[in-house]
Amino acid sequence: MSSAEQVLRRLELLVTRRLDGLMHGAHQGLIPGPGSEAGDSRVYVPGEDDVRRMDWAVTARTTVPHVRDLVADRELETWALADLSPSMDFGTADTDKRDLVVSAVGAIGFLSSRMGDRFGALVLHDEFVHRMPARTGRPALYGLLNSLIAAPRGRAVPDAPDLAEGIDVLAATRTRRGLRVVVSDFLDAHPSLDPEAERPWERPIRRLSARHQVLAVEVIDPRELDLPDVGTVAFADPESGNVREVHLSPSVRQAYADAAALQREGTRAALRRAGVAHLVLRTDRDWVFDIAQFTLRQRRMAHVSRRATR
Repeated sequence: MSSAEQVLRRLELLVTRRLDGLMHGAHQGLIPGPGSEAGDSRVYVPGEDDVRRMDWAVTARTTVPHVRDLVADRELETWALADLSPSMDFGTADTDKRDLVVSAVGAIGFLSSRMGDRFGALVLHDEFVHRMPARTGRPALYGLLNSLIAAPRGRAVPDAPDLAEGIDVLAATRTRRGLRVVVSDFLDAHPSLDPEAERPWERPIRRLSARHQVLAVEVIDPRELDLPDVGTVAFADPESGNVREVHLSPSVRQAYADAAALQREGTRAALRRAGVAHLVLRTDRDWVFDIAQFTLRQRRMAHVSRRATR
């Protein structure tokens, strides 16, 4: 058995043991109901069809009773956008951001496949947005995750597609409603420290959320939040390849921590304005526990919301 397959089997076991059952019902269920997608119209069959599904527009045009079929939610697709740009090849804790991206995509994929959804992915890597078709079944998911693991480390490429372009491609991939997951660090090439400023990816993800249920998974490393007191350090920008030496004085470290806090607050505010669920995973934390806590929190909020509307 290859090392990659061993990693994936451990990941599947971890997900099914600790997360299975938590995400069921997190999006449309398997049984067609009032929230299911509308399908084609057909002639009404007395005694078999529910009159509440009567298609009155077609009935009026044809003078023959018609009903509109519902597309079973098991036919929906879950798509993930995995950011494997050079900024993800970084980690100073238990794992690096790139491995955490693969783990997050794998967790969503294993849970979605157990719900009967097809699962596909788009990958931001080098100069392309790679597309991995949506398929059902464990072998297909293993193949997708193996491709993510085997992808070479990112390199600085001029005019490489950014996160906004990746989200636009994700929105155009499939128009039928479903779950869309964006896994990234949400770092911009030219970040704004104004939390209220619009992010380059904000408008595309807002358009995506108007049609689909969207989950944004933000992947961060503790060294992106504050710097250690280690004197002079050479910093390399993985996106551009530029290197700069900086003396980490107390004032520099404080300015860095303040800027990082503003950047993260800007990401939170942008996702909140877009109406997108926001999950934060850190390389120095138990990511399975964080997913479980997030899912339980979302369920409680949905329960309270349903009670408030009654």
